[in-house]
Amino acid sequence: MASNADQRIKDLIGSSRIFVFMKGNKLMPQCGFSNNVVQILNSLGVPFETFDVLSDMEIRQGIKDFSNWPTIPQVYLDGEFIGGSDILIEMYNSGELREKLNVVLAS
Repeated sequence: MASNADQRIKDLIGSSRIFVFMKGNKLMPQCGFSNNVVQILNSLGVPFETFDVLSDMEIRQGIKDFSNWPTIPQVYLDGEFIGGSDILIEMYNSGELREKLNVVLAS
């Protein structure tokens, strides 16, 4: 991956405690998996930022290389890669996501 894309990705992740690389944005998700993530985060009432990977092919491929994760969306909490839609759903259902978000937002 080009170092420019790598640095842009690091800057994006660092711009918010909760950051989501997704198709579309939090107001208008462009796929069901991205919509799942937005709905979960909205239901928990937490502030988060997004980046539309459909708007930038370098970031779209770069984030997959950066995280070593092949799919979008990708969720980062305090700079740490958490996972995608399926993992967020599991964490939400178990209560683990709420706990993790409380820790991230309290620090």
